[in-house]
Amino acid sequence: MSVEIDITGLRRESIAVVPSPLAELGMALHGLAEPGHHPGLRGWATAVTAGLDCHLADRMCEADFLWRTTFSDLFLPCAGLPGRDTLPGATLTEDLDLLDKLDDEQFVNAALEFTCALPYITPGSDALSDEGVRRRALELAAARGPQQLRFSERLLADPPRIRAWLRQFLQDCDEAFFADIWSRLRHQLTADSRHKTDLLRHKGLAEALTSVSSAVTLDEAGDRIVVDKLGNGRTTTGDGSLLLVPTSLGWPHLMVLHRYGWQPVLHYPVGSPEPTALPSVEQLTLRMAALAHPVRMRMCRNLARSAFTTGELAQTHGMTAPEISRHLSALKKAGLLTTRRRGRYVLHQLDVTAVARLGSDFLEGILR
Repeated sequence: MSVEIDITGLRRESIAVVPSPLAELGMALHGLAEPGHHPGLRGWATAVTAGLDCHLADRMCEADFLWRTTFSDLFLPCAGLPGRDTLPGATLTEDLDLLDKLDDEQFVNAALEFTCALPYITPGSDALSDEGVRRRALELAAARGPQQLRFSERLLADPPRIRAWLRQFLQDCDEAFFADIWSRLRHQLTADSRHKTDLLRHKGLAEALTSVSSAVTLDEAGDRIVVDKLGNGRTTTGDGSLLLVPTSLGWPHLMVLHRYGWQPVLHYPVGSPEPTALPSVEQLTLRMAALAHPVRMRMCRNLARSAFTTGELAQTHGMTAPEISRHLSALKKAGLLTTRRRGRYVLHQLDVTAVARLGSDFLEGILR
C-alpha cells in the first residue's frame, strides 16, 4: 500500500520546499482537536484550550471535521490554483488570500472531503451541481451529528458566507494563539526548507526525499515517488510542480495531497522522533501476524526471558524441531528475533526492543 506521485519529466527547478503558515495553523487546530495523536503537544494544547475565549471555542467545534481527522486540503489552497505551480503565502494573510481564489466548487468539495464520498483522485460530480451527491453529503453529515449537518447545510446553501466565516475564524485563531507559536516555529521551518533545497540542488531528489522521511522513496527510474502509507493513491505532477511543505506540529503525520487536478504536495514533519529505519507497512503487517499466532505467542514468553536453541524450544513446547523452526522463521522474517551461535548451537532470543516499539510503530503507521 502506498501513495505514488508520477514526476515524469519534472524539472528540478519545478520542485519547491516552502513552509505554509495556513497549513501549520491547520495542524495546530488538529493538535487541539486530537491531542492523542500528538503526545508531545499535550502541554501546549492544554494551555491553549484553557485560555480560549468561550465564543471562539464554540466556533472551533462548528467545523472541526475540517481538521479533526487530519486536516482538509483547504489548508493548502495554493495546490488548487490554475497552473499547479503556486507557492504558499509568506504570511497567513497571503495564504488566506490564496484560499479566497479557489472557486466555490473546489472549496465545497475540499470541505466535504471527510464527510462525503466524492471522487478524490478522479474527476466526478460535485455537491453543488449534482442533487444526488448533495443528498448523500447531507446524509453522511447527519450521521456525524446535528452540528455537522447544520454546517454542511449552510455550506451547500451559501458557500460565500461560509468562506467568509472560515476566513474570519482563522484570523481570530491567529490572534488568539497561532501568531505566538508561528513566530517561534517559522524559523525552524525556514531553516529546514533551506536544508532540503540545498540537498535537492547538490545531491539530488532521492537524497532530499530520504531526508524528509524513510517512508518516502524515489524509484530506480527516477520518475515516481512512493510514500509508504496504509492506503492507496496516485497522482501526477503533469505540467505543474511538486511542493514539499514542512510542519513542526504534524508528527507523526506524513501527508500527501493527491487530489485530482491539484498540485501534488508532501506535507512532512520536521524535528520528529522518527527512527532511522522506520518500519514499512509490510513489515508492520508481518510483525502483527507473527505475534498473533498462539504458538508463537507462547514461544515469545520463553524467548523474551532467555536465548533458546530450536531443540530446547521443541522439548519445552512438545513439538518437533521442524515445527519450531517454521515458527522461528516467521518471527525472524518479521524482524522480531536475534540469533547468535555458540559452538554448534544457534541461540534465538526475542528482540524485546522491537516488540516494545510495535505499539508506537503501529500507531505511527496508521497515522502516517
